[in-house]
Amino acid sequence: MRMAIIGAGAIGGWLTALLGQHLAEQVQLSVLARGDTLQAIKQHGLQLTQAGQVHRVRVRASESPAELGEQDLVILAVKAQSLPDVAPAVAELIGQHGKVLVAMNGVPWWFFHGAGAVLAAPLQTVDPSGRISQLIPAERVIGSVIHASCRTTAPAQIEHVMGQSLILGLPDGQITPQLQQLAALLEQAGLKISLSEQIQRDIWYKLWGNMTMNPISALTAASCDQILDDVLVRDFSARVMEEARLIGAAIDCQIEQSTEDRFAVTAKLGAFKTSMLQDAEAGRSLELDALVGSVREIGQRLGIATPWTDALYGLTRLMASNRGLLA
Repeated sequence: MRMAIIGAGAIGGWLTALLGQHLAEQVQLSVLARGDTLQAIKQHGLQLTQAGQVHRVRVRASESPAELGEQDLVILAVKAQSLPDVAPAVAELIGQHGKVLVAMNGVPWWFFHGAGAVLAAPLQTVDPSGRISQLIPAERVIGSVIHASCRTTAPAQIEHVMGQSLILGLPDGQITPQLQQLAALLEQAGLKISLSEQIQRDIWYKLWGNMTMNPISALTAASCDQILDDVLVRDFSARVMEEARLIGAAIDCQIEQSTEDRFAVTAKLGAFKTSMLQDAEAGRSLELDALVGSVREIGQRLGIATPWTDALYGLTRLMASNRGLLA
């Protein structure tokens, strides 16, 4: 099986290392990368620190899709704001028959595939020109939700913090034999795989927590435990999440848990820096539209007021603009 990963950051690098460790005989693995990450992979391989052990994996790497050639599966693990730039490379790599496993946070471009007229048009905050949908049709997509925390300590050096779970699902909800085969393959790499008949609901649930912790951490430079320990900030987070709960109910992505239930999950991370805070500290652009702007836009289309979400989006966008962190 020919498999390529696009985006060898925290999550993409972690997945690459696992696949390279455990599936070398079954998968011809490649990485599409650039800059310091590409050079580090070529010179030293990809390093993963997990459970106190350091693993180094050699993998083919290039910045040229043509050099890698057509793939059976592309794992897309970039930040949403990078997708317009990499979408042509994805289209080239999947060719006529390949699939794309989307390992990204936030509302994806294919989220409302097959939805009614109000939601069918591409979201301006996610796919403003509709070009991503044209290059990567929903029929070629495998949706996913990753419940794992990782961080990059240097280019091509990944530290796994916690979590091994990956939920897979197709946009139309089918559980096909091909999806089951992929799940079985990924389990051999040490991942805990479950299949979903409505992956959109799983995506929305993860977004429900990320859409507050990530931007608030970037605004305040606070870790997750500090955010939860501040009564006023915790209450603000809950108010934003309640707006997202209302929107979720309107798009058949109901959330049964309470905000306190979700906070308890986040609390297990302890003094963890979110990916958006890590990006802000490193001077990288922020994944703001996919996590917050998209929720606000969906609310607008449905006529659901989102004053708390608007405030969070506006404040974080202004901070990012002033620091040169907008894509």
